[in-house]
Amino acid sequence: MQTINNERFTILDYCQYLISSQINYTFTNLAEHLQKWSDDTIRRRLNKERITGRMVWESVKNHIEPDEEAFVLIDDSVLDKNYSQEIESVYYQYSGTEHRVIKGIGIINVVYVNPVSGKFWVVDFRIYNKILDGKTKIDHAMDMLQNLVFHKNLPFKRVLMDTWYSSQRLMKYIDDDLKKIYYCPLRENRLVDDSGGEERYKKVSDLIWTEIELEKGKTVKIKGFPQDKKVKLFRVTAKESRTDFVCTNDLSQDSSEVVQNVCKVRWKIEEFHREIKQESGIEQCECRKDRLQRNHIGCAMLVWARMKNLAYKTGKTIYQIKHQQLSNYLINELKNPSVPMAFA
Repeated sequence: MQTINNERFTILDYCQYLISSQINYTFTNLAEHLQKWSDDTIRRRLNKERITGRMVWESVKNHIEPDEEAFVLIDDSVLDKNYSQEIESVYYQYSGTEHRVIKGIGIINVVYVNPVSGKFWVVDFRIYNKILDGKTKIDHAMDMLQNLVFHKNLPFKRVLMDTWYSSQRLMKYIDDDLKKIYYCPLRENRLVDDSGGEERYKKVSDLIWTEIELEKGKTVKIKGFPQDKKVKLFRVTAKESRTDFVCTNDLSQDSSEVVQNVCKVRWKIEEFHREIKQESGIEQCECRKDRLQRNHIGCAMLVWARMKNLAYKTGKTIYQIKHQQLSNYLINELKNPSVPMAFA
């Protein structure tokens, strides 16, 4: 007679699996090791859930160290699905990691950074699927910023964004509606005017810089912006082989060195992308259904938040937290080997 399992598979069970598993993150592998539920049962149960950015916020809000001078970082990441077949959420899109167009699932993330401790937390995310909801990445970014200010009431002063988000609409929204400061690099072919209207617009890369302007920045008008909306533009060295042109609505800013240090904070979100991809299995879901993919991504966010909290408490890295499980396994195996070595 078949034994009936009355226990329900929960999101907590699935998140624990994502923390514990080191390589394989499939439902089949989970079912084989739990030995309580079949992979079909796990799939049906997970398909009924709805893991959203609000659940991630609920899991991190009591651990955040708020600060009036805090940074909010906005950037997107593409989950590589190049070898997938018929996954509903997958579209061709540009990957900054791969530097090319790939098949993948796009995620827009918002990360909160404490300027004193340097600690950071993911506070919201959205899955980019314009065909499904009609929203652009700029729409998602504005929605999450609005939620952060008017619903989460999380204090911050500056918004740091990548080049992809340097749109007039978003920059105007941050400046006029949210009353926050933004820092954002411009593309080299973006047209600006540094002559006060006396000359034609020119590409950012064609601007001529004096020694004083290199040190203190220059005031420019970006083409398409209202006449009274000027920004301060800085030429900063991002890497040895790359120069960024960073604009800000803080017209009182007069130090390229300060701007360069501010821009370095943005790499916190790259650190987040690297950690969550390497240690949560966020890219490894093979399910075709959009809802299953979304819930898997949401669970991976919850798992990262949990491991990051443990890392802050113990003074370890997320990588140490994750791989400690393998270390504990090896210690136990060496003491009591399940496959003893013997010479014939």
